Amino acid sequence: MFMRGAQAEKNSLISAAEKMCVAARTAPKAKGVDKIVTGIVTGDDKDALSKEMLNLFDKTGAPFFKRDAENISNSEAVILIGTTGGAKALNCGFCGYENCKEMALANGHCAFDDIDMGIAIGSAVSCAADERVDNRVMLSAGLAAQNLSLLGDKVLKILAIPISASGKSPYFDR
Repeated sequence: MFMRGAQAEKNSLISAAEKMCVAARTAPKAKGVDKIVTGIVTGDDKDALSKEMLNLFDKTGAPFFKRDAENISNSEAVILIGTTGGAKALNCGFCGYENCKEMALANGHCAFDDIDMGIAIGSAVSCAADERVDNRVMLSAGLAAQNLSLLGDKVLKILAIPISASGKSPYFDR
């Protein structure tokens, strides 16, 4: 059997994406409550994600949406990491509300969900580094993924991590 390097790289990128999802899942969570949701976007769904980013550029005029849409187009896959949110019953007030009940009534957001998502993102990009995969965390692609409900309607916040294997990282010198 013979496999060209391009096919091996593509296979490795999908394998790395899967490992990144596992890394996000197994990352520590506040109070042991896991509200992290992950997914991998490729093919037509990745093209739709890039198109939605261009729509956001048209809507906002913010140039980073257009720049990042090009990065998504030049990536093999995009890992999505989001959180469903909700109170963790800590009643700590870190969210800005007196307690979790008050936060829920106001449709607030638990600060620990953001912290958990940050730790999950860190674990995922650490895994990407271990696999020698070029990557970049993108709020822009995460927002587009939210607009498209790629992780479902109950996911409140999403960040995206496109991955690539090329002679030069497409996410550097942008």
